[in-house]
Amino acid sequence: MVEKDVCNSCLTAVRVLRVSLVDELEGQIDSLLEVLVFQEVFTRDDREEVLCQRGPRARVRKVLDILECKGEEAAKVFLYVRSHHQHSKDESTGQPKSAEYKKVQQKHKDVLRRRSESMLSYNSRHGEKILFSEHYVNLLLADGHQGLENKRHEVLTFGQKRLSLQQKSVVQRKITPAELFSRSNGIRPVKKVLVTGVAGIGKTVLVQKMLFDFGGNKNYLAFDFMIHMSFRDLNLIDKPTNFRELVLRKNRHLAKELDNIFANDDKLLIILDGFDECRHYRSYDGDIFVTEPDEDAEVKEVLGSLLQGELLPNASVMLTSRPAAINHIPVGCIDRFVLIAGFSLAEVQDFFLRYFQDTALADCMFTTVSANELMLTLCYIPAFCYIVCCILKESKDLCGVSPKTMTDIYLQYLVALLRSHTQARAETCLQDQRTGTIQQLSDTIVKLGRLAFQKLMEHQTLFYSSDQDVAVLEGSSILSTFLDKTVAQEPGCTEEVFSFAHLTVQEFFAALYCAVTDHPLPDAIQSKASTEEGTNDGHFDLFSRFLSGILSDRNASFLSRQVGLCCQKEKVDTYRQKITTDLTMLCENGGHILNCLHCLFEQQDPSLALGVKPKALRVNVSDETLSQMDYNAIKYFLNLTKGDISELDLTGTGVSCDTLKDIQPLLLRCNRLWLGENNLDMDAVQVIADVLKVSESITHLGLGWSNIGDDELQALTGAIRVKKRLQELWMEGNRVSYRGLLSLSNLTPDPLTRVVAIWNLYDTEQESVCSQETITVNFTDDAMWEAWGEWVFKRCEVSSNEKLVMVLHKVCNISIHCLEAQWAKTFYSNLSQLIKSRIEYCTEDDMCKKLKNFHSSLNP
Repeated sequence: MVEKDVCNSCLTAVRVLRVSLVDELEGQIDSLLEVLVFQEVFTRDDREEVLCQRGPRARVRKVLDILECKGEEAAKVFLYVRSHHQHSKDESTGQPKSAEYKKVQQKHKDVLRRRSESMLSYNSRHGEKILFSEHYVNLLLADGHQGLENKRHEVLTFGQKRLSLQQKSVVQRKITPAELFSRSNGIRPVKKVLVTGVAGIGKTVLVQKMLFDFGGNKNYLAFDFMIHMSFRDLNLIDKPTNFRELVLRKNRHLAKELDNIFANDDKLLIILDGFDECRHYRSYDGDIFVTEPDEDAEVKEVLGSLLQGELLPNASVMLTSRPAAINHIPVGCIDRFVLIAGFSLAEVQDFFLRYFQDTALADCMFTTVSANELMLTLCYIPAFCYIVCCILKESKDLCGVSPKTMTDIYLQYLVALLRSHTQARAETCLQDQRTGTIQQLSDTIVKLGRLAFQKLMEHQTLFYSSDQDVAVLEGSSILSTFLDKTVAQEPGCTEEVFSFAHLTVQEFFAALYCAVTDHPLPDAIQSKASTEEGTNDGHFDLFSRFLSGILSDRNASFLSRQVGLCCQKEKVDTYRQKITTDLTMLCENGGHILNCLHCLFEQQDPSLALGVKPKALRVNVSDETLSQMDYNAIKYFLNLTKGDISELDLTGTGVSCDTLKDIQPLLLRCNRLWLGENNLDMDAVQVIADVLKVSESITHLGLGWSNIGDDELQALTGAIRVKKRLQELWMEGNRVSYRGLLSLSNLTPDPLTRVVAIWNLYDTEQESVCSQETITVNFTDDAMWEAWGEWVFKRCEVSSNEKLVMVLHKVCNISIHCLEAQWAKTFYSNLSQLIKSRIEYCTEDDMCKKLKNFHSSLNP
């Protein structure tokens, strides 16, 4: 309500300030007008109408008149623009700017425009360049730290994350580059901005767009200078340096005025692109600073000082990074977090049209992709959209069915690019034994695979020409087909830097190498049949899925026919047996099973699932934000099994009403169903109630911390009465009051032998219902709570710090010193030790503070 009142006061404020605004803005109305047009508050026709007025004061009045007709939102943007202009004007009066300063400024803009006026298109021919198109990736301003769980592969998480951001329009909104450094709260300006996004999403394109606009005198960001630095270049510096030298490496034309540029650091924007590509980002030490531009230190220390405001404290800094690296960034100094959300559905269609250059063909191909959930989700990533288009262009000649798995897509991508490279069909190459063309291609692919594999093991995505694994590929004609090349320049030294077109392409080639050679499987994926798997950060998840798909009979045969590479028969048989063994053990011990299910899905062989015969069928996919691809893998496996599902754990997966409807046939087979830590509305609860009404199997239901209240509980109560099969109902941490509990009273102790309702809402009349032994509203049964404590602690152990803090908020919201039971003392003591160990290795300032607060509360 307060926010709404503030918003509604904007137009009134413009009216009240009208007279003073005419005096204040007459000297800057033309530049302010350009900003209003850029922000799409004013149209070009509006601008012409304003410019027709005689004199600046008349123009200001006309602007105010037009605002009256445009309403509250326009007035709000106008006040922000006016405030930002005034702030810039006030600060700029502190340092006089000479004619030479302005001359160098224009020279710098010319240089930036020339460097950034064109970009390589994903589907351009070698050497072909195009100008920036009007189709620009969407930006969503994220309210707070939007770190993706490193436990999941970021590309696979991306589609679901993007949809989630689109739905939260109240909290997150689309922004333009002009708003990146706007005042976040109306009081202090935004100085440090972190832009994140998955590989191939357009972070570097965003940077280039900003440089291009700045070079074209679009001064909407109100900076005098922009300095761009790429970590790909900075990686070549292996000795102490200083910030002045870093700037001059590629900007010698700034030498004469650099002192004045530093003196006006409030008008300076420094862009640091690709933090995740920094060779040493994992070893960054935030406690070593330099304070002067001429002070020598390691590159990471110079840039860290800049980011944390120790060096040039008034300068603005924009840092771009993939999500996987943001835990190594001192986020405490970041004023704004921005997530690049890639293409919208309309932009995917536009990309198809530009690629195929035929409306009918583009529409047909887009329809094909829309029918494939996997391909459509990944098309939101611009780089991957090209991969899909490349496949579709050749799909009619490759196979008669649409790709079903990730491996299918990438194998077809490999063959499509090989065909494009050789300008002939793969069959022709196979017949041309005399030239050995296919053998040469196969050898090169294996070498590429070895490079991909070795660097994946070392967590590297950039490869330098001096590297031995790169040197063996020198002279290969298809190198440019799969590797992107840039040239990093160091004074007196030039070195080529290579990377695969996309992170997932590197993982695919690494798996291909492992499949067609005698190289053993990495230790990290040798055994997945352990409940400790959650400690894995998921670095090899997609690699193992590709490996499984390549080692399937159908894709091994496809690979042999099209590329001439053969998977080792022994390795195929061994890996298939490994999947069956791992799935059996994971089902029995309740270990985290999702990636193993994906590996099974990649095989597309129903006979494998028939070999999985656990003593109890337990499927644990908890603590993952599941995408449709994940549910497809889960359904694929469970639909191939028969009988009851002993346990299905969907705790903290973001499950929705639509998802529950989709998997409802599976829910009917569950004995134990855990749906806690999901935001379940009445529609979702109604689906669960429908299951309870007809299921002959379900005996245990977990709905802890799922935001259910009395109305939702009463819907469940009515359903429980129908079959009377449910024995235990866990609903801790919800909004249930005495009224809701009362609805359960005639269902206990038959059929409900246990109802757990701690951490709910009660009133003073709760005594009668809470006196029932089967309804637990406090910590009484030591044996029960000891088992509960062990379960929670195991979840905490395998959780990321972000997830751990969420759990701590729930289990530490009571006075633990009131719990004298031995189980509680053990539980909270172990929890305290876990938090202490996490603090020791935590590199994120904000997260470290949160963990320390919890540690202090447990150890007063």
